Amino acid sequence: MKKIVVLGGGYGGVLTAKKLAKNFKKNTDVQIQLIDRNPYHTLLTELHEVAANRTPEDAVKIDLKKIFAGLKVDVILDEIENIDFTERSLKGKQAAYAYDYLVIGTGSKPTFFGIPGAQENSYTLWSYDDAVRLKDRFRQMFTEAAKESDLAVRREKLSFVVVGAGFTGVELIGEMAEYRSELCREFYIDPSEVRMIVADMAPKILPLLPDKLIAKSERYLKKLDIEIITGKQITGVSETGVELGDQKLTARTVIWTAGVEGAEILDKLDVQQKGRKRIETNDKLQSLDHENVYVVGDNIFFIPEGEERPVPQMVENAEHAAPLIAHNITADIKGGTKKSYKPAFHGMMVSIGSRYGVASVGLPGKFFSLTGFFAMFAKHAINVLYLFTVLGFNKVWTYLMHEIFHAHDRRTFLGGHFSKRSPNFWLVPLRVFVGWMWLHEGWDKLQKVIDDPNNIFLIPPDPNADVVSAASEAVGNVASTVDAQTAASAVENAGQAVQAIPVPGFVSDMVSSMMDLMFYSGDGGYTWLATAFQVGMVAAEIIFGLMLIAGLFSAIASIATIGMGLMIWSSGMAPTDMWWYWFSAFALIGGSGSIFGLDYYVLPWLKKHWKKTWFAKRWYLYTD
Repeated sequence: MKKIVVLGGGYGGVLTAKKLAKNFKKNTDVQIQLIDRNPYHTLLTELHEVAANRTPEDAVKIDLKKIFAGLKVDVILDEIENIDFTERSLKGKQAAYAYDYLVIGTGSKPTFFGIPGAQENSYTLWSYDDAVRLKDRFRQMFTEAAKESDLAVRREKLSFVVVGAGFTGVELIGEMAEYRSELCREFYIDPSEVRMIVADMAPKILPLLPDKLIAKSERYLKKLDIEIITGKQITGVSETGVELGDQKLTARTVIWTAGVEGAEILDKLDVQQKGRKRIETNDKLQSLDHENVYVVGDNIFFIPEGEERPVPQMVENAEHAAPLIAHNITADIKGGTKKSYKPAFHGMMVSIGSRYGVASVGLPGKFFSLTGFFAMFAKHAINVLYLFTVLGFNKVWTYLMHEIFHAHDRRTFLGGHFSKRSPNFWLVPLRVFVGWMWLHEGWDKLQKVIDDPNNIFLIPPDPNADVVSAASEAVGNVASTVDAQTAASAVENAGQAVQAIPVPGFVSDMVSSMMDLMFYSGDGGYTWLATAFQVGMVAAEIIFGLMLIAGLFSAIASIATIGMGLMIWSSGMAPTDMWWYWFSAFALIGGSGSIFGLDYYVLPWLKKHWKKTWFAKRWYLYTD
């Protein structure tokens, strides 16, 4: 039995464990364990959204056992205090864990550079708990300031300083500026009383971005009434502010985002380290001291061939490193050639609030800049791709709900147009009416089918056959606005003055070819498929009509009626009345059956049992 232990449930640890589980899914001689002190994986790049109350707290957490449900990975909750590389054992608070191969992905923590008072008097943003603590702090300060009579103290409580103007600091201050508007409305505070500052010892903000994007970011921050201070040495932090040389910025809330270093456990490890406690590796991402120890994510210190700097501490580094480490461990166990780490980073992006962002993306040597809507779209698209690899449909659905459809206070890059919600009970009368119309039309047609099953009246006659008698019959059947085939047949064959919705020529040609192939016989009659199609259409009108009336699977029924209408239209037989059927059905898709309908009872029951099935758990095909 080979034992592989992945230490850390961050980006690198989760992706490495998933790749290993895939590589060894049929191998019973390999055991994979992932150890973390928290039961969840944290989306560190989205913490600012929780801190500034844009998304709910659970938006940045993913249950580790949910991630690995149905996979060959044992999730162990423990805090590892030391690693004995000689004995190949990890010492935790709960137990000891032996390993044959170890992947270290413990991540980073904030570093304070020895600045007096910084660690004691600052808030940080590097964990789920940090984000929740900050959100509570913002509300607390506005609550106290609203009741404060001393103007000097009031100003201090309404002043906020973010130390560090890198990605984390700028994203946080941008979100804070939007949250300020909400809190000012709630506590009746004039926004001009609130002071927000981002300060850095570096000469400019976001130093990894091109100067053009830096300039645009500065302009947008100033538009949000955020002060920018750069190139100032930070000499101390107290309970009432930040000292910049002989200058002091008074504020009761100081947030430190000025840098990171390796996690605490790295202090105790006998491995070669560089650059704020990062473990030196070779090109296979193995520790220089231990061949069976691999390093992933922020813990890597490796300078690729031809580069001058080590790989950056960013999510994309973890995404590139994880599959390579999984491949190399697999090669160790099964035999094969190991790969060298040659990452090709695709750029970086930063959001400044919910509506604006900047990005420098592309391929090495071919980067281009994005701003505003396009940068935010790219950011969300990349997040969706990552979340799909981690928790598939389940987390992607949740992410889109939080970021677009259920966004708080209209704070989305789409301006909140998709997040405006209204009670579904207003749609109940429309749902019942549309359902009744489909049921009524289907029931009328059913009588004709029963009277003469061989009478095909929902498909136009073969245009190449003698259609005089068919046209005469079609004229007699023009009685229903939804009997679109009959109406259009009358239009085409009997010259009746009924207007049909126009159909593009290429659509008509495709439909005609399909009908010639499936519905028309060589003698100008109809095939058995035509009869089956007609019976199916009639049954569908009745079934979907009943489903809408009862509010049972109303979204499916609504989409199905749109599909039936499109089938009628594509054959050139849809009367103009079909427009309102389409638009009404479209309005009913969004859960209209959850009020005064069976969906209110059936969907929760199905969700409860469906998510327990091995298939749904394995492929994450459920919503929370």
